[in-house]
Amino acid sequence: MDLRIQQSVVANLSQRPAPVEVGPFVIGMDPTTTSPHINYATPRPGTTITAADVTALVAAFRAADRRPRLEYVTSCAPELEALLVAAGFSVEARHTYLICVPGALRKPATLDRLSLCEPATDGQRAALISAQNEAFGGDPVASEADVARLRRMQSAGGVAVMAVTDDGTCVGGGGASPPVGAVSEVAGIAVRLPYRRRGLAGAITAGTTRRLFAAGVELAWLESSGEESGRVYERVGYRPAGQRLYIAVE
Repeated sequence: MDLRIQQSVVANLSQRPAPVEVGPFVIGMDPTTTSPHINYATPRPGTTITAADVTALVAAFRAADRRPRLEYVTSCAPELEALLVAAGFSVEARHTYLICVPGALRKPATLDRLSLCEPATDGQRAALISAQNEAFGGDPVASEADVARLRRMQSAGGVAVMAVTDDGTCVGGGGASPPVGAVSEVAGIAVRLPYRRRGLAGAITAGTTRRLFAAGVELAWLESSGEESGRVYERVGYRPAGQRLYIAVE
């Protein structure tokens, strides 16, 4: 399972607007943003990695004026963390990833005066991004580049889901990457503060995942940043499966 997840990450980063190959690594470069959460690298599983490879990776990030950063399934490159730490990287986080298959997905509780839909206009896309940014403590204003990125993701087969009130106000949402090898990552599950504790995060997760399975995805995965979010995902059918590392140069 770890191998399949890591291969999907490699494939998704390779589909970024300006990917960079550096030895055993792929950097998912996007010229429209400097965000380290979008411009990051991952190793190809099963490849030999040396200190010289790490040096070349850092140089590639510096040449692109981006902060060196990686995300990867730890078991697919067990020796890499030590090489990165020796090169000046610091661990940002260790997250559990969870998986779900079609037969395991559960139906969440019915939402009260809230519904789920897919953004079909740039205005709706901007509303979804604003709700996510606000929920995660970022800039609530969605840029044109953010909207274009979401539109491209949907056009490539990815999923976007927004939770709206009766008057059409977006209060949260989430999405999933375009499937690669029948695998897709669910991410960005967010709910604005006044609407939390209503089962909305679980409903968004389930709604996003259901759309993936309807499109032929065999394996959906996502990350849990802690026990509370992990319980939300497990209630709709996800189960813990492995570990991922976030590591960067400060």
